[in-house]
Amino acid sequence: MQINKVHSVRTLALVAKDLGEDADWLADIAIDMEPEDGLIWVYDPQHPDGTMAFTELGIESLRNLIEIHRSSAE
Repeated sequence: MQINKVHSVRTLALVAKDLGEDADWLADIAIDMEPEDGLIWVYDPQHPDGTMAFTELGIESLRNLIEIHRSSAE
């Protein structure tokens, strides 16, 4: 039996603030991430359609995507 070792996640808004990036832009580049990449959808009364949240792995994956998107824009 596999035990989930994720003990916390950070919302898209918090990650965007921490990385100094625009949340909408991060959502656009993270949309194709999967749970295996560290993306989790969180639902609550303020976000009935869900909001993105990231594990530590997800934040690292997102940093890699940022780097890829910036280097491809050059």
